[in-house]
Amino acid sequence: MEKFFHLKENGTTVSTEILAGLTTFFAMAYIIVVNPQILSQTGMPWGGVFLATIIAAIIGTLVMGLFANVPYAQAAGMGLNAFFTYTVCFGLGFSWQQTMCMVFLCGLINIIITVTKIRKMIIMAIPESLQHAIGGGIGLFVAYVGMLNVGLIKFTPGDPKAAAKGGAVAATPGLANFNDKVLWVFLIGLVLAIVFTVMKVKGGMLLAIAVTTVIGIPFGVTTWSDSQSLGQTFSELPQTFGAIFSAEGFPALFSDPAKLPLVIVTIFAFSMSDTFDTLGTFIGTGRRTGIFSAEDEKALENGHGFSSKMDKALFADSIATSIGAICGTSNTTTYVESSAGIAAGGRTGLTSVVVAICFALSVFFAPVISAVPSAATAGVLVIVGCMMAASLKEVKWNDIAEAIPAFFAAVFMAFSYSISYGIAGGFIMYCIVKTCKGKAKEVHPIIWIVSALFILDFVCMAIL
Repeated sequence: MEKFFHLKENGTTVSTEILAGLTTFFAMAYIIVVNPQILSQTGMPWGGVFLATIIAAIIGTLVMGLFANVPYAQAAGMGLNAFFTYTVCFGLGFSWQQTMCMVFLCGLINIIITVTKIRKMIIMAIPESLQHAIGGGIGLFVAYVGMLNVGLIKFTPGDPKAAAKGGAVAATPGLANFNDKVLWVFLIGLVLAIVFTVMKVKGGMLLAIAVTTVIGIPFGVTTWSDSQSLGQTFSELPQTFGAIFSAEGFPALFSDPAKLPLVIVTIFAFSMSDTFDTLGTFIGTGRRTGIFSAEDEKALENGHGFSSKMDKALFADSIATSIGAICGTSNTTTYVESSAGIAAGGRTGLTSVVVAICFALSVFFAPVISAVPSAATAGVLVIVGCMMAASLKEVKWNDIAEAIPAFFAAVFMAFSYSISYGIAGGFIMYCIVKTCKGKAKEVHPIIWIVSALFILDFVCMAIL
């Protein structure tokens, strides 16, 4: 164990890694239930998506842990599954089989840009101030996710009498009324997470989740969820596994030449979001905790790029999407909730292996896993977000040229509910600021190219 994962070298222990893995898993276990709920709306069988989600998470996370030896977990990405269902299938009219083919091609593109080191070049081109802003922004994003998961933030008015503006009901964000049992359980969990963290209780975050889950029972928040029998679930897997290679898959996707431009744009949108969600997670969590930074700094000084650990981590992430598409789930990506396990002390691939084992066991204990309410994990996410937001202190806020791009990068992640769009805002504003100061030549060509691609993506979405 020590020789394979280099635990002492990374300043960790087996017990710490196990606790970190359990913490990460419970922070992201909601995807096991949520992903099938979202994708099944397209006509996909719930049981098939349920198993495909778990299989893809196991394979992707094991590759991350055993091949790259870093504490990151992978699963179907939130946001990307919504894009899959509501935009591509419902909005653009593609079948779920055709959309799954586009996800598969997106994965192949990610493999190519990883093997050709384009991903590493992108990371190296990001200014240090933006890297800190991205890390802090992810903290804001994680905390916001936790708050939204329990309804702490409400968007009002939500009644039919609300005035309409531009064809849409005007909505104003605000604090929810504390007359909801879910919010009370969340507040208890938040206080426990704060107390355990400040008191430096070992495994405090996982303990906070466990205790809050139990406390949620008398409140009626922790309940047994309705689920299919294991036999029925397995009987539906063949409907999704390999569906991209059926007549409804690739042959149907490319049967209409007139739709080819739309297909290309959609694949591009999938790829952009998937790529930058991962880059943002790696930069935001890996730099501050030292998972990548020590080797990366040395590599940068020598001019030879990033270390092999970063190479392997990016490659592990890139193959996960294509594997997930074959199994029958939307884009598989590196989870920002991995930050919960990293905050709990996870530093090596052993954390990822523990997460993969938990996913495997969840096939048989789905009712138990799904019983862990979002109210029990939301408090941990908020505290993790608080920890990660510390990266913002490294930004030179008294220098407006640095402050503007950093602000847009960090704040847009939460406001747009997307790591990718936060990075887009930071990149575009960085180019504008540098140009205004007559320092456009200081902007790395890759930043210009990526900014242009993001703008193209926004324009295409507006047109479509």
